[in-house]
Amino acid sequence: MRYPDGGGLTAEERHRREQVRLAAADLIEVGASDREVARRFRVTRMSANRWRRALAAGGRQALVSKGPGGARCKLDASQLRALEAVLEAGPAACGWSDLGWTLARIGEVVRRRFGAEWH
Repeated sequence: MRYPDGGGLTAEERHRREQVRLAAADLIEVGASDREVARRFRVTRMSANRWRRALAAGGRQALVSKGPGGARCKLDASQLRALEAVLEAGPAACGWSDLGWTLARIGEVVRRRFGAEWH
């Protein structure tokens, strides 16, 4: 696994990166080359070029953070608390004879109790 803690960026880290992209947009708008932008912000020229293309296609709004990546959770806060209680009770409480949770079993519990499915 690339990120043992689950990966992703905090809101602060996303904001900081957004500010870098917007500062780079200032340079791009006054005619700086990809090489200059990359050097100034310590990124690859590929990143600088990606920012340039996004800026050209969608303006500064295209460089704004889109929020955390990944799929949104299909369970609300109360359902997550209920799922946590089920998991703490163990697989035997759900009818399985051994003591190990698997992703398939957890998925089955979520499907049965909350009607949420993944494909």
